[in-house]
Amino acid sequence: MSPRLSTRSNKGSAGTGRRPGDRDALESRRLQAGQLFKEGVRPAEVARRLGVSRQNATVWYHAWEAEGKRGLRKAERAGRPPRLSARQLARVEKALLKGAAAYGWSTQLWTLERVAEVIAIETGVRYGQSGVWDLLRRMNWSWQKPARQAIERDEEKVARWVREEWPEIKKAPAGSRPGSSSRMRAGPR
Repeated sequence: MSPRLSTRSNKGSAGTGRRPGDRDALESRRLQAGQLFKEGVRPAEVARRLGVSRQNATVWYHAWEAEGKRGLRKAERAGRPPRLSARQLARVEKALLKGAAAYGWSTQLWTLERVAEVIAIETGVRYGQSGVWDLLRRMNWSWQKPARQAIERDEEKVARWVREEWPEIKKAPAGSRPGSSSRMRAGPR
């Protein structure tokens, strides 16, 4: 795979699960549930009022009973912590923006192997191809297929051919007219 990479314009928090706005909305809903529990409303009624499952309302009720409002606050990031810090990620992105030639490659084409090598050089952390790809997506970089052109291509000759020779080829032979592709002779029935 020989991807050319570029940054995407949409800045989301790819790889972190829900978007921050979603997490805030969920926390707000849990805190509403806590207020209803405080007023003596049962979990089944809380579930109906807030449009959540009874199971969620029950879990929230137990968290509220055990820790109060603090038990309903936003949870920390789940899962394994990232291998690279935000500072390291920024350093990797800055390195990638310099181009592959800055690291000694003869072309500006980034491959997953090359990116993995740059990550190891810049941070000391080694990634496999799938890990590199996940990391690039998290950084909002996308795969780009390079345009193929012959090395020998001469733009001036191509322009001259299009300007001078193509119009001659395109012209229809003198005296020709549209014909039929049918093998049947056109005639009266």
